[in-house]
Amino acid sequence: MKTFDLGKIHEATRLTRAGRLNEALALLQAAAISPTTAVASAPRTIDGEIVSDQVRPAKLSAVLPELLRSFDGANLPGARRYALRAADIAPEGGRYISGSFSNSEGRRSYKLYIPTIRDAGPRPLIVMLHGCTQSADDFAAGTRMNFVAEEHGCFVVYPEQPQAANASKCWNWFRPGDQARGKGEPSLIAGITRQVVEEHDIDQARIYVAGLSAGGAAAAIMGEAYPELYAAVGVHSGLACGSAEDVASAFNAMRGLGKDVGSGASGAIKPTIVFHGDRDATVHPSNGAKVIARVAGNTNFQVRTERKTTSQGYSVSHSVHRDAFGLNILELWELHGGGHSWSGGSSAGSFTSDGPDASKEMLRFFLEHRRAL
Repeated sequence: MKTFDLGKIHEATRLTRAGRLNEALALLQAAAISPTTAVASAPRTIDGEIVSDQVRPAKLSAVLPELLRSFDGANLPGARRYALRAADIAPEGGRYISGSFSNSEGRRSYKLYIPTIRDAGPRPLIVMLHGCTQSADDFAAGTRMNFVAEEHGCFVVYPEQPQAANASKCWNWFRPGDQARGKGEPSLIAGITRQVVEEHDIDQARIYVAGLSAGGAAAAIMGEAYPELYAAVGVHSGLACGSAEDVASAFNAMRGLGKDVGSGASGAIKPTIVFHGDRDATVHPSNGAKVIARVAGNTNFQVRTERKTTSQGYSVSHSVHRDAFGLNILELWELHGGGHSWSGGSSAGSFTSDGPDASKEMLRFFLEHRRAL
């Protein structure tokens, strides 16, 4: 069985702290060694366990919480934290409340934005999945999705990943137990979605899921695992469903060296919009196109790509995939010069940057699609 050189792992952690992410990733890739070539040394203690310099893959996540957190951008300038005010999170007049959901897989808290529009019939719902190190409030403030949703009378729910589930509060998109219907985190996110639907006047044909980074990868999983629940998916700086099955393969996928994700299409194609910066040093830019390829499968779309400069001066390549009826089913926004951050977000939250307003574009795309009931 393959083992890992713990000395190299510690050095990779040091490089990460210094912001030298590419070097750290390369060293981590080289940390896999065979038992016959490993150098024996005195055992070390990690989290109360005695281990040798040969660490089995199952132990890798136990010694790399800081490294994993750093690769999701915690050392980047966008990780600055601001003191949040209520006015940063939700518009005046709307309600922003707390809730929780439990099932046999565990418990998750969430925040819910209730728009000011009343008695207008069932309203759309957007499920927003934050990135690593973020909270529901932080993500709401950074994306300003509540403000955009208010304009259209949409509810927005923010499931929250606790540190007990992941040291960096990442959604565990890379674990098989958190990638399938009726299991782990997907069952909890779906449970939160259904609970909000039951407790509020939600249009079940217009429920959408979106996320950033690890949350974007989780959103891609939700679109495949629960096609009868979500009408469309948004992935910002994330990865395709099926990109990884453990921590080691997750790092490969984040470097753009992951396996072919194949096709996840089963029946109707799930409308999906993707944003990804072409200078993302955390999740390789190639992952944006992989999300689209995974969803599209072997379907022949009419694809039009336009490189343009927005009215605000931002350079983007915008690809639209239309079906035989001319309907816009898939969109890919490649943000030229963009890094690992939510485009067009507010500096009140973390991991945001100037650029096309991803929240407005996602909601515009979402509202173009209804799920057949």
